[in-house]
This record gives sequence, structure tokens and C-alpha cells, in this order.
Amino acid sequence: MEIESVKKEILSLRAEIEKNARLYYEEDAPEISDFEYDRMFRRLQDLEAEYPSLDSPDSPTKRVGGRALDKFEKFTHTVRMGSLTDVFSFEELDAFLERMREGLGEEPRYSVEPKIDGLSVSLIYENGVFVRGATRGDGFVGEDVTENLRTVRSIPLKLSEPIPYLNVRGEVYMPRRVFEETNLQREAEGQPLFANPRNAAAGSLRQLDPKIAAKRRLEIFVFNLQEGALYMDGHTPKTHGETLQRMQALGFTVLPYYEILGSAEAVKAHISALGEMRPELSFDMDGAVIKIDDLESRVKIGEGTGVPKWAVAFKYPPEEKETKLLSISVQVGRTGVITPIAELSPVRLAGTTVSRATLHNGSYIKEKDIRIGDTVIVRKAGEIIPEIVCAIEKNRTGEEVPYEMPSVCPSCGQAVKQDDAGDGTAVRCVNPACPAQRSRSIAHFASKGAMNIDGLGPQMVELLLKNEKIKDVTDLYTLKAEDLKDLDRMGEKSAQNLIAAIEVSKSRGLEKLLYALGIRQVGEVAAEQIAGRFGTLNALFSATAEDFVAMSDIGEITAAYIVEYFEDPAHRALCERLAALGVETVAKKQVSSAKLEGLTFVITGTLPTMTRDEATELIKQNGGKVSSSVSKKTSYVLAGEEAGSKLTKAKDLGVSIMDEAGLLSMLS
Repeated sequence: MEIESVKKEILSLRAEIEKNARLYYEEDAPEISDFEYDRMFRRLQDLEAEYPSLDSPDSPTKRVGGRALDKFEKFTHTVRMGSLTDVFSFEELDAFLERMREGLGEEPRYSVEPKIDGLSVSLIYENGVFVRGATRGDGFVGEDVTENLRTVRSIPLKLSEPIPYLNVRGEVYMPRRVFEETNLQREAEGQPLFANPRNAAAGSLRQLDPKIAAKRRLEIFVFNLQEGALYMDGHTPKTHGETLQRMQALGFTVLPYYEILGSAEAVKAHISALGEMRPELSFDMDGAVIKIDDLESRVKIGEGTGVPKWAVAFKYPPEEKETKLLSISVQVGRTGVITPIAELSPVRLAGTTVSRATLHNGSYIKEKDIRIGDTVIVRKAGEIIPEIVCAIEKNRTGEEVPYEMPSVCPSCGQAVKQDDAGDGTAVRCVNPACPAQRSRSIAHFASKGAMNIDGLGPQMVELLLKNEKIKDVTDLYTLKAEDLKDLDRMGEKSAQNLIAAIEVSKSRGLEKLLYALGIRQVGEVAAEQIAGRFGTLNALFSATAEDFVAMSDIGEITAAYIVEYFEDPAHRALCERLAALGVETVAKKQVSSAKLEGLTFVITGTLPTMTRDEATELIKQNGGKVSSSVSKKTSYVLAGEEAGSKLTKAKDLGVSIMDEAGLLSMLS
């Protein structure tokens, strides 16, 4: 076949595939069968493989994912990807609108847009071709996720015009329908479920294997021009609305339902309208963004430290729905705490179907007077965990039944006891051999924040326990692939992958191991601080309660739990066996001094020689703590150039302010 005819066929196939992909994925109006689409796609793949000189980065075949990466490279943004100031009421919004009127001397026009709950990225095009994409990161430096972004079908690989250079910002998200389908599949495979679509999108975009990202069917809405000329005829857009229209004409999917409005009343009306639309949307949104539309006016208003002064994000309160409380079940946690769970008549809430919600503990049920059979108000706390807000007493018929917490553990049948020490009012199973505690303890040990053993979710733990492959966490490190390959849903390759993941977990360090052990009240942050201070697991064996209380964030109750854990012969033996099996028991990052012990710092502005991350690490390495907000408990605000509202608040509260030189002087 002559090269010119091959080139012609390839170009024709690319055009047809892109057209039909758009009809299928964006317009929901397919014109050809899946079989015909797949046939064209395979033909294009074959031709590109046979004639590599005709391959192109804007080919639709790149959307299926290329080779897996070893790691993501860092990417420095040429334009900072800042965040927004949040407002939570119309009163706070009115104050913002008034500042804009005063700053400009007139009522400006605003763009009011949905705030998509996803992962912010920048997309860079050269001569109209997509060449680079990166996550926001800290606003200055992100991760190069170009290959994964190529798999997002709503990102054009080639623009409709060969713009010399273009940098746009968008929000990658997972559609609600895809989120539910993905979680159903993960549940069937025994994998941990994603908490919400945003977490699912973030996790998918950070997969080192682009083929996995491709399967997650992510989408994007583009909402801002970062830099570059949008027009070829010399005309420069004067408003944000013009840039959105132009980006759409170039092939981008811009965010929907935005309006350009000229009064405070119209702005608030559209915010309310967007809020009412939330349950029916195909994507998650957690607020509305209000921006000055005129670009010159934005320059006049100016920028703050990391946030524009000409824009805010209005955050909606958690969505609430009425439903029926059908029954109350209980689950036993890894520390033996028995938690009541509301079994609900399914209700659509914040984009997902909710049929269960936490009731916290027996005291919560009594205080709220929640009864089986009640009509209740349910909401998602932090848009993630469903919880019961209250019962609607006026709907009662007299048939509702008050609830009493169980007197015996539903897992092992042993008597439970009331536990008020440190954890709040709770009912706890104290049987160390309780099957439910054992299962959840092992699942916690393998979880992402702990030893991060990929593929060892709760269902896989149950499978291993049921088939007597393990009894406790130490048995994980004696497993071999041949022990697993005959289990349900566990082929030879899956078995090898799990054994490899277990082997990798040995090198997580004392920080992760300490959290993985499940010591009461020792979370990830506390585990990191304890590991950094003591350095080795052996040092913890001989540490006293006074040693732990001497740390700034460890109280007497937590200290007692830690000492009690390591004094227990069974726990000591478990730790020693883990060490003997090759699990690392030395901290990755040990505190080099205690010069900043008990001090809390807030960092703001741009420091002369250090990034904020470097300054944070330096403070932690010397025993200090870094917080994101200023309060009366703040010891020092470390301020650099262009320090903004945090510096102002520090002055108002009388908090001491220092510069980088002052910090280095304290450490010298």
C-alpha cells in the first residue's frame, strides 16, 4: 500500500472515530453500532503500528492508554493555579459584592458558575495539539499526568484551529453514573469502594497505568483561560464570558449552566437555582463560583495570597432528605466499639443512593429520640458519610419502637461493656478473639493510610480468614502465591500481584506500622509524630506515659493506651514477629531536635529561599507543628512576601510574626 493512501485512510479513520465518539459520549446520539466503531478503531491501531511514522499524539487511539509509568514527574506551572475564598451565606456574599462595587466604583457584571467537585488540572496546547497536562498540586508545582489525561474523551487532542500556545484550566470528574457502576464492579471484585466521585476521579487520574485511567471513563469541564492567545485575528477577549465561548468553539467542553449577570439579586437567584438542580445533575457540584466577568476589572481589584480578590466560591449546605428508618443493625469495629447503623428506605442524596447511615452510638439515639419506623432526616456529613439528623415526630403513628443497644456482641456472643474512657459514650466488645474485630483489624492494617497493601480489602481479608490462610497480620508475610491461586476470584496473576504488594508493604516505615497496629486514639498524624520522636519500635517498648505526654499533642488518655498496648505480651510478640519477618520498624523521618517542641506555626506568603513544603518539613523535623489557619493557639506566623489575610489575622490576634531568617535563627 502506498504511503499516501495509508495516510489518507488514517486521517479518514481518525475523523470518523472522533465524530462518532462525540456522538456517543457527549450527545448520546450514536449513528453506528459498537461493532462498527470497534472495527474502525482496530483498523486504525493496526495501521499506526505498521506505519509508526504516521502515528500522532492527537490520534484517538491514545485514549486507551499507553505504557505504564514508574512515577509521575513534577510539573511547574507557568501560571499559578490558585484556590478561592469560600463564603457560606448570602450575608457573606453581599459583603463580597459590596467590596467589588466599592473597588470599581460601579456595579460589575459577574459570571456565576457551578463549582464542579473534581480534580483541577491544566491543559497545554502547542499549535493546536494537546502536549501536556498536570494536576494543580500546591498551585505552583503539580504532577505531569499527560498520558492519563489523554484517556479523557472530552479533552480534545487537537483543537479546531492551530492556536500557537494555549493553557487552560479544567475540572476532571467522574460522572455519577460511572461512579455507581465502578463501585458495583469493585464490590463484586472484593475491592474497597470509593467514598465519592471526587475521590474516585482523583485516584483514577493518579494511576501509573493509563489503561486503568482509561477504564474509569473520566470527563472534564474547562472553565478558565490560564494564558495564551485565543484569537488568530489579533482580537483579544475582554471578558471571561468571551473566553468560555471561544474555548467551546475550539472543541473544549466548558462548564454548563453558567450565566453572566449584572445585579446582586440576579447572582443570588442563579446560585439558588443551581442549588435546586444539584440532585438531578450527572456530576457532583459543591457550590457556585462568582467571578467578575470583565478581565480589566479583575486586574484593578487584584490578587490576594493564593486567592483572587475578584472571585469567591459559595458553598452549599449538605443536602438533606426525608426517608423511613426500617431497622437498626450494629457493626463491630476493629477496637470492639459497637456502632448502630440505620437501615433506610433507599433515597437519592448528593448524587448517590443511600440505604444506610450511621447513628454514632446509643446516647446519640436516645438524645435524638430516634425510633425504628420513624420518618427521619438524612444527610451526608462532609458530602461523604450519611448520618441521621433527626426524627420527624409529627409523622409518628404510635407504632414506632424505641431502640436499645445490644448487651452481647453480635459477632462473638460475649457480654459487652459501657466504655466512657476517652472515646465518648460507647458500647465495646472486649473479647480479643472476636472474629469481627480480627477481620477489621487486618483490613485496617492493610488499608491505604496504613501498610497500603493493594488488593487486600475487607472482602479479601474475609476470604483469607474463611479459608484459614491467615489468623493475624503476621501471617500475611508468610503467604505464598500458591496458597492463594485456588481461592474464589483469585487467579495466578492476581495471587502474584497480592504477594508482591504484601512484600512492598514491608518498607513503609515505623510511621505507617504504628498506625496500622490500631492502637486506640493513635491516628495517622499522631503515629507520624510518635515515630519521628522515638525513631524505632524498640524505643516504644520501654517508653513511659510521661514520655508520651511530654509531646505537645499526646494527652494522658492516649499515652495510657499506647503504654497499655506495648505492655501487652501478645501485642509485644506480634510486633517482634513482624520485625523478624522483615517489616521495617525504623522511622523514615526522625525528629532531629526538639528545639520547636510545643510550638505551632502558620506559613503564609513566599519565603526567600524555601518553599512552604520545605519550611513545613524543617519545622516538623525540629519538633514543631504546622497549621493551616491562625488562631490564639498559634505560636508564630512565618511570613514571606505577599503575605495576605493570615498575616492580618495574626496582627489582630497579637500572634508573634517572624520571617525565614528568624526561623533559621531559632534553629541555629
